[in-house]
Amino acid sequence: KQKRNIRLNAPGSAACMATDLGELLVPYMPTIRVPRTGDRVFKSECAFSFDSPESEGGLYVCMNTFLGFGREHVERHYRKTGQSVYMHLKRHVKEKATGAAGGAIPRRRNGKVFLDLELNRDFNGEDYEYEDEAKLVIFPDHFEIPLPNIEELPALVTIACDAVLNAPSAYKKQEPESWEEEIQVSRHARSLRQLDNGVRIPPSGWKCQKCEMRENLWLNLTDGAVLCGKWFFDGSGGNGHALEHYRETNHPLAVKLDTITPDGADVYSFEEEEAVLDPHISEHLSHFGIDMLQMQKRTENGHHIDNNSRPRVSEWEVIQESGMKLKAVFGSGYTGIKNLGNSCYLGTVLQVLFSIPDFQRMYVGNLQRIFDYSPLDPTQDFATQMAKLGHGLLSGLYSKPPMKSELIEQVMKEEYKHQQKGISPRMLKSLVSRGHPEFSSNRQQDAHEFLLHFINLVERNSAGSENPSDVFRFLVEERVQCCQSRRVRYTQRVDYCIQLPAPFEAATNRGRVAHTLCDCGGIVLSHSCCGQS
Repeated sequence: KQKRNIRLNAPGSAACMATDLGELLVPYMPTIRVPRTGDRVFKSECAFSFDSPESEGGLYVCMNTFLGFGREHVERHYRKTGQSVYMHLKRHVKEKATGAAGGAIPRRRNGKVFLDLELNRDFNGEDYEYEDEAKLVIFPDHFEIPLPNIEELPALVTIACDAVLNAPSAYKKQEPESWEEEIQVSRHARSLRQLDNGVRIPPSGWKCQKCEMRENLWLNLTDGAVLCGKWFFDGSGGNGHALEHYRETNHPLAVKLDTITPDGADVYSFEEEEAVLDPHISEHLSHFGIDMLQMQKRTENGHHIDNNSRPRVSEWEVIQESGMKLKAVFGSGYTGIKNLGNSCYLGTVLQVLFSIPDFQRMYVGNLQRIFDYSPLDPTQDFATQMAKLGHGLLSGLYSKPPMKSELIEQVMKEEYKHQQKGISPRMLKSLVSRGHPEFSSNRQQDAHEFLLHFINLVERNSAGSENPSDVFRFLVEERVQCCQSRRVRYTQRVDYCIQLPAPFEAATNRGRVAHTLCDCGGIVLSHSCCGQS
């Protein structure tokens, strides 16, 4: 050990250094692999925690399995597998210097940004610079070899390091490019029948043909009828006349009038019951005298202006309590879950589950035992990923208030908006949704269906041990009586969710609710994307 340290640190020629590194790495060469097609390189997140290259200790990537580990967990992997060579990745975030005018000083971009990672969304890319650092680390003596070191390293090691650095993150392809739902082309778009009834729609001054509504108006693309959509929970919207018109005529497509711009418009299919794309929207609008190029009426910030109406408060603004002074909370139990793209159903279910003592005790209480006995690939182990998520939510490590110096700096810059980073459940989502046609997609899903799916996974992975989902388990007894013989039969079944019917008579807004009753008697909820049901 002393000899190797002396030779590595002693001054000498490049040839001597190359010989030193080559000799040092010879015993470990059989354990160093080059990533092949299909190998996932976990270089953005630890398998046991939510540490990343942006964390204080950086991330260690095993050069054999390509699993990532935070500083706290890499020693466990070394002891369990004997794998000694890891690539240590560290991203340094620096604030750009500002000039006398207050703007960022133009600087030559640092060439050491080579990690294909999702940038920390808490930082503004215009105000910060990123500098990446990579080293080979040999355990247990913790020898460090800075990279790139092409001339000094053996060819196989150089190729392996280059392949790891240039490989996409394991979940890069699964992350959506936006938070919006995937919208498909309507099956009615290409063969839509439009009536030659002489209807011409003016560029403004629209009003529902059946009431006085002047907002949330929809143009039926078959007959040109202008009708209002469903009412919204905040009191705005319409009386559902567009939907009634579809039920009477079966004309499937409608376009929201205040969304028409030269770039397109929001189209809804009543038959398909979802927002759709219409590749021929320009021709369909032109049939009723609407020129899309003349419909570019927007506010300065890029949002649409409703026709002769007050701007509608969005559901998102209400949920976020916009305009209200809220106090940020931090610490154990106050850690947020980042949205991965229409994954709010997953975040809400997981937050609820880990607020229950049974789940906390099962996964967080047994954290060290679960981690110590985890398989060689912990990313595919349900218990490990549940313990990881539970610890991330309850430990408070990822929900820390800013330091006093940071607060002073934010106040001076009038940017006092301290937000916690939160955690991204990408690894758990990939595991629990694998093979499921819906939950493996980026489409919106039903939280109740996901809860039942998740409980099934918990039960399946709790065989022979405590099952925390038993807290939801109850017995339902059904009584059926024959009207003629008066004989009675009882059946029992196990269930996990109970429906709580709300009697219509108990509603304080019965008049408004009456407009949302479906043909089956159930209550219809309006969608914020289209105003329809």
